[in-house]
Amino acid sequence: MIHPVPPGTRDVLPDEMRELRALSGSLHATFDRAGFGEVWTPALEYEEVLRRGDERAAAGFRLFDDRGHVLALRSDATIPIARLVANRYATEPAPLRLCYFAHAYRAVERGSGQAREFLQGGIELIGVGGAEGDAEVIALIVEALSEAGLNRHRIGLGDGMLYRTLLANAGVSDEDAQPLLESLWRRDLVGLEVRIDRLGLTGSARDALVAVPALRGGREVLAKVPGPAAENLSAVHELLAERGVADRVIFDLGLLRDLGYYTGTIFEVYDPAVAFALGGGGRYDELLGRFGPSRPACGAGLDIQRVHVAQIEEERGT
Repeated sequence: MIHPVPPGTRDVLPDEMRELRALSGSLHATFDRAGFGEVWTPALEYEEVLRRGDERAAAGFRLFDDRGHVLALRSDATIPIARLVANRYATEPAPLRLCYFAHAYRAVERGSGQAREFLQGGIELIGVGGAEGDAEVIALIVEALSEAGLNRHRIGLGDGMLYRTLLANAGVSDEDAQPLLESLWRRDLVGLEVRIDRLGLTGSARDALVAVPALRGGREVLAKVPGPAAENLSAVHELLAERGVADRVIFDLGLLRDLGYYTGTIFEVYDPAVAFALGGGGRYDELLGRFGPSRPACGAGLDIQRVHVAQIEEERGT
């Protein structure tokens, strides 16, 4: 008799577990050498804490404690670390460099092939603003994956506020904008165009909302969207070039991440062996201020099991 496990979860047996431990150890060693100290936060947080960080963050799994408080399993590590920084490091001078390895839990659509429970490892750089901080985080992620044996990974680089700015400039209300943003982070460009046309937009505003999400490539695509976002992305690229990793970057101006706390540069990590992104992150300058003193911040998280798949395929030469 087979006893099922919940959809989107899985058992891990000793051989794979040893490999996951070794991979996590390699990533941790790279983060540690760069000065990122490891922290641990509870798997359970008060729902109100997660919602303070982002309304979508507590949409997965909820339960009640013995006093009737609503608890939720963390869906990412960044919001709990923002809370931790406010509680433990409110008077600590910047910068703070923190890393983590922990499970996270998300509600996913049945049949999507995505995990509800996944092991995540990542970094948070707090107190370093602008392109300098963005480049440090991206370069460290590239280095950590290279040290773990991956050589084919690439970085899709965009800006979390670019499309929101286009919507605001076109006069689209927050209520009407939300379905468009959801289509964009799902990469449903056909559905996005349909929703744009339903709003009755015409002319250059409509054209920009349709065309910009399809812009991908080298630095030449930045010339098609002049403004602060393009200037910052160009600055990040220059700093990555100085670190010798700019060849890993593909600009993706339609990139949008599903959590809404990002305020600038965003990125995702790709590998040809895995259908989904290995991870991603970006700048979230307003998040820390929801819990304590406002500080600029940028971070990144990797799905360790997806990285493991890419590692195996690379070793096989496929």
